[in-house]
Amino acid sequence: MSASTPRPPFDPQIAAALAADGDVVTSLAAADIPALRRRVAAPDVAAITRGGTYRMTSHRVPGTGTAPDVTLTLVRPVVADHPLPVLYHLHGGGMVTGAAHEELPWLVGVAAQLGAAVAAVEYRLAPEWRYPAALDDSYAGLVWLVDHAAELGLDPGLVVVSGVSAGAGLAAATALAARDRSGPRLAGQLLVYPMLDDRNESASGHQMAGVGAWDREANATGWGAYLGDLVGGPDVPAYAASARAEDLGGLPPTYLEVASAETFRDEIVAYAARLWAAGGDAELHVWPGGCHGFDFLVPEADLSRAARAARVSWLTRTLARRARDGVLARAAASTLDDEQTP
Repeated sequence: MSASTPRPPFDPQIAAALAADGDVVTSLAAADIPALRRRVAAPDVAAITRGGTYRMTSHRVPGTGTAPDVTLTLVRPVVADHPLPVLYHLHGGGMVTGAAHEELPWLVGVAAQLGAAVAAVEYRLAPEWRYPAALDDSYAGLVWLVDHAAELGLDPGLVVVSGVSAGAGLAAATALAARDRSGPRLAGQLLVYPMLDDRNESASGHQMAGVGAWDREANATGWGAYLGDLVGGPDVPAYAASARAEDLGGLPPTYLEVASAETFRDEIVAYAARLWAAGGDAELHVWPGGCHGFDFLVPEADLSRAARAARVSWLTRTLARRARDGVLARAAASTLDDEQTP
């Protein structure tokens, strides 16, 4: 597409924020990664713990095989009288930057509406650590969390894997791994504008080049750091870039969202369509006039409020349905046991 190709308009509130914020990452070169990492702020403990009503603990999780241990941060209500649902979260940052604590204030706000806990994984970053390091860390953390759910006060049947941007792509890959490795069984996957396709050749990617946030040059930098010489070629596995998966059947209920004016639009819409074609349960939102990460850029915008409300609505319905199914399954198993007892 040429520079004259028409683009979807930005929502007025989003456009104003893009114009005013000089820190928005549009294009990104490999040499810019160290400076981007220096922008990661220290944890805001008061915001994360919601004034002390939540408790934040850190756990060292054994890595996969010979991989190093993984740090997992758990945030749960100080007062809880029953096992809690949990959002198992992977942070954004293009696979090259970001930290587990950065998205916790928003996530704990969501968890407070659900009566849930949050677990966030400090996965290894590229280019120092290439695929499958981040996936190994994510999967190891998930297995450990489910195995230790009882002692942590969590419900192992009510775990939703979630992520934002690169973290959402990693969440999708983790869901594929959980399906193919026979567990843990997930209650859902919440994919907030996920980074899914290393081929980086979508019409929306070309259309939005050089504008908004995280364009296809930045995308190429992130994927190149994570996949090295594999990027864009025929040998990229589905666990590295979920759009490469041939089979999307058997995945948990899925929430996907994307903005109309961003690089990832077309690959996310295509992923949702393939989930439906495979018989999957998927809910897709395309937010008109948003850019990549619009709700973090301007959280008070009308569009941002609508997007965050839609996530909570889906989580509420999905967790309630899974909890109900679990009760029915336990009741059926109890009845069968009674019938088989001599």
